[in-house]
Amino acid sequence: MRLAAVLWCVLLAGCARVADPLPGFPRLVLWAWERPERLEFIDPHAAGVAYLARTVSWRDGLVNSVPRLQPLAVPPGTAVMAVTRLESWSPQLPRIEDVAAPILADAANPAVRAVQIDFDAKQSERAWYRALIERLGRGLAGRKPLGITALASWCLGDPWVRSLAVVDAVPMLFRMGQGEPRDVREFSIGVCRSSVGVASDELPYRIPHGRRVFVFHPRPWTPEAYRAAVAFAGRFQ
Repeated sequence: MRLAAVLWCVLLAGCARVADPLPGFPRLVLWAWERPERLEFIDPHAAGVAYLARTVSWRDGLVNSVPRLQPLAVPPGTAVMAVTRLESWSPQLPRIEDVAAPILADAANPAVRAVQIDFDAKQSERAWYRALIERLGRGLAGRKPLGITALASWCLGDPWVRSLAVVDAVPMLFRMGQGEPRDVREFSIGVCRSSVGVASDELPYRIPHGRRVFVFHPRPWTPEAYRAAVAFAGRFQ
């Protein structure tokens, strides 16, 4: 009976432990966006921080790269991830190097343990985005993990996501646009199966178990909001 149960788990690929794509990061990660954030109250063993390090936008091929302007304070020993938000304002895409260079400069910060790119790439921008990810991968040279945020629809069988050279794609289950799937519980793309992204003001009824949970808070984090995030994430570990 025990052997049968083990074989059943193997066939479903549900019992095997997958290597953690973000070693050293707790199972809860708080997104800290562009606002003053004083997070000295968090337990670095219980939560990491993915902070907005830079926003890179472009119009007609011209790049505007704005580093984080607001203070961020975390306890010693906190696992920190540098997030870059990309924003496209015209069909003409910029040179890959003009976007990659500031991201790699942020990644060189010794306090940064991983890099994440936040970009809602349109169909016409996918080839460019893939090339950017490949350039970042060469620049990081395996020293720090590279991940992305992802629309939930990308993680439901889109072959484009399968081909991206990232260790983690975080399906975003909040602020979902028209046509995005609702009540998603599992994802068919392997790179999307390690993490999930939620918002504190749109917490879903449930999420897949065993995922690293990234939580966005629309206001500055408080001890109360942090404790609520810890409690929510703990229900699904």
